[in-house]
Amino acid sequence: MSADDAISLTRSLLAYDTINPPGREQDCARRAGALLGEWGFSVAYHDYEPGRTSVVARAGGNDAKAPLCLTGHLDTVALGTRPWSKDPFAGEADGDRLYGRGVSDMKAGVAAILLAARNVAPRLGGTPGIVIVLTAAEEGGCLGSQHLARTALLGRAGALVVGEPTANYPYVGHKGSIKFHARYKGVSAHGSMPQLGVNAIYKAARAVAALERFDFQAKPHPVMGAPTMNVGTMAGGSGVNMVPDTASLGVDIRTVPGMDHAALIARLRETLGEAEMDVFSNLPPVWTPPQQEWIGRVFDICRAQLGIRPEPRTATYMTDAANLLKVYSGSPTVVLGPGEPELAHQTDEWCSQERIRQAVALYEAIIKDWCGL
Repeated sequence: MSADDAISLTRSLLAYDTINPPGREQDCARRAGALLGEWGFSVAYHDYEPGRTSVVARAGGNDAKAPLCLTGHLDTVALGTRPWSKDPFAGEADGDRLYGRGVSDMKAGVAAILLAARNVAPRLGGTPGIVIVLTAAEEGGCLGSQHLARTALLGRAGALVVGEPTANYPYVGHKGSIKFHARYKGVSAHGSMPQLGVNAIYKAARAVAALERFDFQAKPHPVMGAPTMNVGTMAGGSGVNMVPDTASLGVDIRTVPGMDHAALIARLRETLGEAEMDVFSNLPPVWTPPQQEWIGRVFDICRAQLGIRPEPRTATYMTDAANLLKVYSGSPTVVLGPGEPELAHQTDEWCSQERIRQAVALYEAIIKDWCGL
């Protein structure tokens, strides 16, 4: 892996196929960790499954102030069904655009974090220092960070920078997430004699209608807006001439600060009726008031690079911060990365090379501010 500059380092990360599933982040994680080790960081690896490796690296540190955490994920989503015009693993350039699967979401962000860490590493001794957390399995449920949050590997941190794609515009949070499957059972019978069976699809269809009318009973957030719900999957039955004895739904809910997830899930169970409800993601919103002192300093740093004073914005997507803040409780958090938010998960995903370089400068300035360099 070349670490000569931000672009070559991004290309090197793109060469690792970390599509999730299956993920296979181990080789990418070990190489990134080896670089951090060369630069003087103390590096620890954690596999939540074989081959699914996360990295936690530290440099500097003192008792007076907790370190700054910079985090990113190593896995990417699938290539999709549409053909790519560029090799998704080669880091091909066209003008300012650097192409590849995961270049915006979020290997360019990871590369910028690594390079900024390299640039400041010789000066971190005796300062609060930094901790770098590179996670496996963020896509599809933030499972890698969930596992890290249950271990003693994360240590402490006083603030959190998440390198997800924001086009280098600082976001002060994102909505929470509740994802679940609801499964219904019926009784099979011949399609010509439906009165002898119990149709599970009808049960699921009534649940969908009820979910469409569901009232969150929550006030819109002044920045994030209102909570949302999407019924994303529906399946059932095994033949058109059979009364279906099974049916299932997949539901994605995005919540805003102030909502009680436990109470909401209880209301959803009541709405779904006799369904077996499997909640496979339950992550709170992330929100730091923009008036918070460190957020103000980050905004000032971004203004110097962007030429405009940032206004409070939040991301539409989830990040690992929701899990990391279970350990780094109360730490102010900013989502800030060079990738283009609209290009995440798209065919011919690209990132501006200039933004990658700009992100290195932003991360360096934020680290220096935190560490008093």
